[in-house]
Amino acid sequence: MEGAGGVAERALNLVETPSGKNAGDENFPVGSFLIRRDLRPHVHAFYRFARQADDIADNPALAPDDKVRRLDRMGEILDGVAGSDSPAAVAMRQSLHDTGVTAQHCHDVLRAFRLDATKKRYRDWDDLMEYCRYSASPVGRQVLDLHGEDRANWPANDALCSALQVLNHLQDCGADYRALDRVYLPESELAAMGATIAELDGPRLSTGLTAVKDRLLDATLVLIARAHEFPDGVKSWGLRCEVAAILALASRLAAHLRRRDPLATRVKLSKSDFLAALFLGTWRGSWR
Repeated sequence: MEGAGGVAERALNLVETPSGKNAGDENFPVGSFLIRRDLRPHVHAFYRFARQADDIADNPALAPDDKVRRLDRMGEILDGVAGSDSPAAVAMRQSLHDTGVTAQHCHDVLRAFRLDATKKRYRDWDDLMEYCRYSASPVGRQVLDLHGEDRANWPANDALCSALQVLNHLQDCGADYRALDRVYLPESELAAMGATIAELDGPRLSTGLTAVKDRLLDATLVLIARAHEFPDGVKSWGLRCEVAAILALASRLAAHLRRRDPLATRVKLSKSDFLAALFLGTWRGSWR
């Protein structure tokens, strides 16, 4: 029987640094009952892979080059290099083998987390959207490919996933700055509104930061509008319902952020938001 010392030694050899966050901390359902039963384990495998990579990138105890090394190692194992030091990558490799889905979506999210490890600021909206192309869009693309959906859905998927990413950035703007010195609010928007990065350490949004938040919400609503027809392009009933529910959740979270201050309080979706979105999603998905 392995002793405590052996367990500790083996844990120290892992490249993963779990934060304890899980699917319940997300703004959207992850592999819910709406997803086909046989595909749910593969959705969960992708989520765990992305979650572990995200935890590495967000670990304040790791140096940037160490984070990149660990993320590179996950990519190596994903591609078939022997090793058990990233269980999430091992499981993801098996999932890709079983489903025939490309590994590109996994490598895309690793690229985003390497950016998180090394990049602290974003110039403008286009720079932020380039980041979302790798941090957010691959999540939806992975699920679409798992279901064998038409890749003509990718532009709408990318718009919705990017909207969710920006909303998450606004939710966590204070925590990201204080814990990681990472700021996703574009520098051009801050300059235009006369706001400074240092104001993110305050107890509430300044007038300038409030204006930046509202401008980013306006741009996010444009993304949500682009994704409006997304559910109609999805063939799978369950996935169509889930996409419609996520679209409703994005609109609800944007409305909450419009009214509330993410520095003064944690702005998040409520159980009633999830229930209402589930009802709307199921209704819209059923009336394609």
